[in-house]
Amino acid sequence: MPAEVKEENGRVEGMANGAGLLYEEKDSDESVRPGDLSELLAAGTKEVHEKAENTQFVKDFLRGRISRELFKLGAVALYYTYTAMEEEIEKNKDHPHFAPLYFPNELHRHEALARDLEYFYGEDWENQISCSPATQKYVDRIHEIGQDDPVLLVAHAYTRYMGDLSGGQVLKKVAQRALKLPPTGEGLNFYQFDGIHSAKAFKQLYRSRMNELELDAATKERIVAEAVLAFQFNMEVFGELEEIGKTLQDDVVDGGIPAHGDMQGDISKCPYYAAKMAASGGSAYAYQMATALLRKPTGQVLLAAWIALLAGAAAWYLM
Repeated sequence: MPAEVKEENGRVEGMANGAGLLYEEKDSDESVRPGDLSELLAAGTKEVHEKAENTQFVKDFLRGRISRELFKLGAVALYYTYTAMEEEIEKNKDHPHFAPLYFPNELHRHEALARDLEYFYGEDWENQISCSPATQKYVDRIHEIGQDDPVLLVAHAYTRYMGDLSGGQVLKKVAQRALKLPPTGEGLNFYQFDGIHSAKAFKQLYRSRMNELELDAATKERIVAEAVLAFQFNMEVFGELEEIGKTLQDDVVDGGIPAHGDMQGDISKCPYYAAKMAASGGSAYAYQMATALLRKPTGQVLLAAWIALLAGAAAWYLM
């Protein structure tokens, strides 16, 4: 996935969060000045931003190579992260350096994540989940700054919410297709912002509010440094999920055999190429082809018919 994608209304930049890749849409705005916080954040997090979006977990997610179990664990990590962040936001909603960014009805996600977890785990979901070590480090940091240095909550809120409103919508479509989730949105409430009618307009408002905060240069630098730290926490969570994913490879949902025109530059994914390699002695490709076919109901029917045919032939031969 390229770091930069062109869209009709603005420039899209790759941005990763706890659930995977996000895209922060940067719209042209003549009122933005080089010293504005939104511009400093974009410039100051560019390098770590690119590292996060190029983690193996994020790249696999975008390709639809995500298992249901790993997606569930990602939602658990998000639940603990957003619960911590929104607890601290509530405590500091009147703080002069955060109050202008307080949009609970529009942005808060922990209740939506709770609905997603109930969908995946059932009514007893709270007794089935636990906070992972990497997520706990992230949560501890959020509580620490909420208590001792609330202005730094700006960095975490910006990093999470603006990404969710941008590339998070891309991830929603990928997950819905890869995991065959209902079109009615169950399991994907996290990505649905019912209180926001125009994501583009809201993001412009949010950035404008950030830029209007009365902050000195040193405080702005500390917020940028905290945003870099937020990305690093996210990468640690990605790495943790990637390691878990190595034990769940058999559970990956990849949509079966892709269409010939949907290879995304990887010819080895093409079923015709696999067949050709199998015919020329490529046993690995033959195995890949058979495995892909057996994931499909039609392939299972063909296998059953072939076994029945062999059984009939054997019975005839032994008579």
